[in-house]
Amino acid sequence: MTITQSRADLRTWPDLATVPSGARAAVSAVVARRLFTGAVRRLPVTVRIERSDGSSQVLGQGGPAMTVHRPEEFFARLGRLGLIGFGEAYLTGAWDAEDLGGFLTVLCAELPTLVPPALQRARALVVPRSPHTLRSTRDNSRDNIAHHYDLSNDLFETFLDGSLCYSSALFDPTAMQTEDLGTAQARKVERLLDRIGVGPETRLLEIGTGWGELAIRAARRGARVRSVTLSVEQLELARRRVAEAGVADRVDIELRDYRAIEEDAAYDAVASIEMIEAVGHEFWPEYFRILDRVLAPGGRVGLQAILMPHDRMLATRNTHTWINKYIFPGGFLPSVEAIEEVTRRHTTLRITDRLSFGHHYAETLRRWDAAFRANHDRVVGLGFDETFLRMWHFYLEYSRAGFASGYLDVEQIVLER
Repeated sequence: MTITQSRADLRTWPDLATVPSGARAAVSAVVARRLFTGAVRRLPVTVRIERSDGSSQVLGQGGPAMTVHRPEEFFARLGRLGLIGFGEAYLTGAWDAEDLGGFLTVLCAELPTLVPPALQRARALVVPRSPHTLRSTRDNSRDNIAHHYDLSNDLFETFLDGSLCYSSALFDPTAMQTEDLGTAQARKVERLLDRIGVGPETRLLEIGTGWGELAIRAARRGARVRSVTLSVEQLELARRRVAEAGVADRVDIELRDYRAIEEDAAYDAVASIEMIEAVGHEFWPEYFRILDRVLAPGGRVGLQAILMPHDRMLATRNTHTWINKYIFPGGFLPSVEAIEEVTRRHTTLRITDRLSFGHHYAETLRRWDAAFRANHDRVVGLGFDETFLRMWHFYLEYSRAGFASGYLDVEQIVLER
């Protein structure tokens, strides 16, 4: 997908309208150019850098192609802002890639080695730190959630399937390319409910409602569901979907922070699908202590969590990223080791069951992006500009690359006492 950016469009995106300049930016750009060209020469990609005289420089060993249309801007952004600048240069059209996901997958597979080890040790001196205002405190969390989830229910309906599940599906491995997405999403939800023993009269707490699919399916099993969310948009549509499904007498959905759940609450099961990513690493102990506190004797907790390698988690936990800035403010991915350590130190909970299915997320994201691009005109009709469309495409393909390369994973995790 190629989108031509206009300067009028970028005026509504102030951080994109101005290219970094000045002496420091010039020096950073030189360093960035050397590091970038040195890295891509080793990779199975093709990078074409266009020059102002009409000629171009071609680098790489063949493979998914990237074209740098405005190298001065590209290297200025990359040098001054690192990976945030890399993403912002895509938003402005300074570079493009016909197979964006394929190109980013190659980069993600080599991410730990793209920058020489000696320079990686100095990353704390050059990469931006997460702003204090984005920490997922009680005061900040609702704004952080609203930034993404309250964009528009209609927007999410342009690329999600009818279940409105905004998390990885679980496909039949023998039919991953052909199975209906809704069927695979149902399998994901039902498996988690099975693993935590949800059945007739189960008292189930859901942390992070989404658009209500898990609550509906649990209620159809005869469970009594309490679901909490911080998204106003999701709350309204989830309540409507619950009512339309005929299970409103078994489901209660509240606008409530998980930290505000009553001290004396008790549940036979707790489910939380891809919500831990919004908690923030500083708050993981509190999050798991609350899960431990509300779980009745013999109960189980079922999480679906996006995960990253432990060493990369430790190296990046204070880093402000493109995803934080543009998509999920305050978000951060845990590792399995981090979950094990936090639960061991702060709770009586222990992991008793795990299922890894990261390659299923790559396929889920591929389908979401294809649907999003196919609905270009509908998204524009909702009031989103071309920069937003470019941003969302980059987000979906950037995420897909993480799972396709194996850099990221997703797991269903069961915890018990």
